[in-house]
Amino acid sequence: MKSENAGQIRIIEAFLAVLIIFASFTISANLTITQNTTNHNDLASIGLQALIKLDSDGSLGKCIDNEEWTALRDTLNLVLPAGVAFNLTVYNEQLQQINTNVISNGGFSSQDITFVEYVCASRNSTFHCYLIHMCMAVAA
Repeated sequence: MKSENAGQIRIIEAFLAVLIIFASFTISANLTITQNTTNHNDLASIGLQALIKLDSDGSLGKCIDNEEWTALRDTLNLVLPAGVAFNLTVYNEQLQQINTNVISNGGFSSQDITFVEYVCASRNSTFHCYLIHMCMAVAA
């Protein structure tokens, strides 16, 4: 290779390197956006599975019957994945809100909020049916 063409080759090489770097940034930005949308779609399923898990051993109905709102919040914090914000409201058979305290682990900083509705029956000698509304979002 001639020494006169060495400068031109270096300029072409630098241009191709910059092109490859910008292309990799563009592709990686699109991959992260796609990954976040699939997590949002699964958030309702994760919330419903958490409520089913708590209700399977009767702890959900027991916390509601005994009005242990702090214990219910702490249990949901353990069952739900880290980084998921929730707000839970419990209604009785007449659709009156029965939780006196806020059952939440923080405010929602995301615009993508998922809503889950679940019906829970207590396992006491007297039958009580509860309607649970839970709003969830991925903390940003």
